[in-house]
Amino acid sequence: MISSKNKNIYFASDFHLGVPDYAHSLEREHHLVAWLDSITDDVSELFLMGDVFDFWFEYKTVVPKGYVRLLGKLAAMADSGIRIHLFKGNHDLWAFNYLEKEIGIQLHRKPEILEFSGKKFFLAHGDGLGPGDNGYKFIKSIFENRFNQFLFKWLHPDIGFQMGLFFSRRSRIANIARERRADYKLEIEKEMLYTFSKETSEQNPTIDYFVFGHRHVPVDVALSDKTRLILLGDWITNFTYAKFDGNQLLLESFLGSF
Repeated sequence: MISSKNKNIYFASDFHLGVPDYAHSLEREHHLVAWLDSITDDVSELFLMGDVFDFWFEYKTVVPKGYVRLLGKLAAMADSGIRIHLFKGNHDLWAFNYLEKEIGIQLHRKPEILEFSGKKFFLAHGDGLGPGDNGYKFIKSIFENRFNQFLFKWLHPDIGFQMGLFFSRRSRIANIARERRADYKLEIEKEMLYTFSKETSEQNPTIDYFVFGHRHVPVDVALSDKTRLILLGDWITNFTYAKFDGNQLLLESFLGSF
């Protein structure tokens, strides 16, 4: 088992493996594994903050085909003693127990407040938080309903996965992945996650960092003299992540050949 002394904690989100097509997804997967290789010697915990896959559904004996490079790397990291977490996102909310049992990834189904080196982190994927977006919140409640999940399991996996990938490959995220566009902008003070973090920080001023994925744009903004909001960006156009060294949390990028 590795020691956590002098080790860093890493956060990354929104890989959306599977879109826009096999070739582009595989290219990003290679790049992602190269990043994981680069941090293996200095990481104590790795937080994957959701939407690792663009579509994921676990049948009782079947999981989506592919992603073996990433899953193999994560399994090796977990076997070496690195603690790996997954906060389920809106694209991989149908992860049940396969990743926990087979790889050793700890699944988080709800937002959590965790403390590292005396700093408090509010962690979540970010979907459904804050005011508004009631249409999405309604759809999410349908997807999370256990009876609806039971019904979906009765579809043959080839049909279920084709349905999921059909809609994924026609999404805004798929178009960004296909074109490698980096022109997606945020007006941060109008963002639901900014409003949510600001209000939650006022109610709980002991929180030092709010860390979310979901929005696909890297952001590091102060909410107060003490508290910061970190949006992790993505691994479609930005290839960004956050690193906590025990003192501060910083956004960094791993561009390489991208």
